[in-house]
Amino acid sequence: MHQRFAPSAVLVAVALILTLTANPGPSAAAAPPPPAAVTVENLGPASAVTSTSVAEQVGDRIWTATSGVSPVQVGAFDPATRTIDRKIALPTGAGAWAMTHLGTDLYIGLYTPGDVYKIDTVTGALTKVARFGSFIWSIAATPDGRIVAGTYPDGGVHEYDPATGATRSYGAAFPGEQYVRSIAADETTIYAGVGTKAHLVAIDRASGERRDILPARYADRTFVATLALAGGKLAAGLSPTGTMLVFDTANLAEPVEVQPPGGDQYVTAITVDEPTGDVYLGTRPSGTLYRSRGGELQRLGSPYDGAYFNRIFVDGSTIRAELTSEVVTFDEATGTFSGTDLGAAGLPPAPEQAMGIAATRDTVLVSGKAGIQVHALKAGTNRRVFLPGEAKTLTPVGRDVHLGVYTLARLWAMKPDGTGLHEYGRIENEQTRPTDEAYDERTRTLLISTEPDYGKYDGTLTEQQLGTGRREVHRGVVPHQSVRSVGADDGIAYLGGATRNSLGTTPLLPEATIVAFDLRRNRTLWEVAAVAGAQTFSDVVPFRGRLYATTDDGRLAVLDQRTGKVLSTQTIGAGQSRLAIARGRLFGADNKRVFEVRPGRVPAVSTVVDGLDAQIYSYPLITASHSGDALYTIKGRDLIRITNPAGAHR
Repeated sequence: MHQRFAPSAVLVAVALILTLTANPGPSAAAAPPPPAAVTVENLGPASAVTSTSVAEQVGDRIWTATSGVSPVQVGAFDPATRTIDRKIALPTGAGAWAMTHLGTDLYIGLYTPGDVYKIDTVTGALTKVARFGSFIWSIAATPDGRIVAGTYPDGGVHEYDPATGATRSYGAAFPGEQYVRSIAADETTIYAGVGTKAHLVAIDRASGERRDILPARYADRTFVATLALAGGKLAAGLSPTGTMLVFDTANLAEPVEVQPPGGDQYVTAITVDEPTGDVYLGTRPSGTLYRSRGGELQRLGSPYDGAYFNRIFVDGSTIRAELTSEVVTFDEATGTFSGTDLGAAGLPPAPEQAMGIAATRDTVLVSGKAGIQVHALKAGTNRRVFLPGEAKTLTPVGRDVHLGVYTLARLWAMKPDGTGLHEYGRIENEQTRPTDEAYDERTRTLLISTEPDYGKYDGTLTEQQLGTGRREVHRGVVPHQSVRSVGADDGIAYLGGATRNSLGTTPLLPEATIVAFDLRRNRTLWEVAAVAGAQTFSDVVPFRGRLYATTDDGRLAVLDQRTGKVLSTQTIGAGQSRLAIARGRLFGADNKRVFEVRPGRVPAVSTVVDGLDAQIYSYPLITASHSGDALYTIKGRDLIRITNPAGAHR
């Protein structure tokens, strides 16, 4: 998001008159006052959350683990008292997507790095037992007491034997694919759910031989994202169509297809109830719980719109589910859910890696997992607003703040104080991740750039008319790339490409390009590879008749907005940076510092604040205050306000 603040001509004229009146001539001139010092104020954690992605029931406790915070906290929830009565901090890892158990031993698979921990739930003893690369997506227990794991980015399948401590690698589940998003196993076979091109691979545990058992008619799916296995019944959830296939492991050739109605695209949790053979599943984005019984699909209900089911537990007539930040119980007699917030239960919010930032007149908004942190500037307080997804972009326009939400490239809006949150559209066109936003005042158009779904090619520029609600999507406007950044000026959109179209794809071009696109005529004015070898343009910002573009490897290019001619390039850092305009000056931030860029034949770049060590989820975050007198960015995991950022350079 880019904000522009400039004094009006009237204010400039008044300031000039006052200056001449106060300084009638050289004989009466006084020495100019020294520039005001730059000040930095820490406003506390930028975004704090209790967010979970996994759960497992061991005995009468439901165990879960936090994600995106450090350290990872593993907690045991007691449904009887509705409290977290045990909590264990893990010494490594950024979060967990994988959890299973053998007897009373709980196993957690982490990411960054891919460590496997065992918790003896009787004694509470914690032991790191294995490491499988950098990212464990899935783990499962086998009937003979082994642990199997699926990993990213090698798309590997691994096994750990608790009895001996030995590990085994089966190699990549399917050649060329990076993800084993789901995994299950019986006495003889490991089943690996693969993406970004969907495969369901059956691996013989003894010989390592494998075969793809996903019927060819489902080959256009992106992931076999969810697996559950019990009683000889294997259930698999396919993305992005929300389809579930139920296999009989004795005859894998003819699965039964179950297709929930309503357009849901993901099956996030599946449980096979072995005593009855019923299959329970949770879908997104609606957040609906279903039961499949004898081939008939029954809708049970939804705890709330957008609920994300991590795990479903069935114990006789009791049905529970662990969601993003709570545990719910379903009462089939009344068709209602009752829930317990895990933060209130004893797994309190912790500072997370922020994803997006925006400033309004009275608030600063910071997005993260499943919510927005709303910082009220005058009161000095903040609160969390739930969002069923992750706001990757936030742009204030008028009385609203517009959000580009991952997944499914959904468009939401809310008031600056966090009230009135609502969804008003989706970009579709196989897009999933909004990457940047800008507002063009000339056409009253909100511009959203996107990255396509896993394994897909060509991002989009979306024009959202805020007055009429009309939406126009331009796919492939930056050819053979995703669109990573967008700036706008006088009816022209400036788009920064990224050679990696989406996760799981191979770049089609050797370097990224920048495109100027005429919004009124719907045509490309020019395209240029502005920086040799650049793979991503982290930001593109029109400023004083020039276009300033930053790259993922720390370079800055200045282009002529009209022709696309490259006027200069230089190295300004070692990594990605983002830009913001405040009171007619251009600032930027990488993960180490805030800097100012002063125009010239070769722009001068000077440090404003150093030592940020920003722990953010993706790209650096910086925004200007409503009046332009301050900048907001991230230091560590805290929100900071930088007042008078240009003071040292006047």
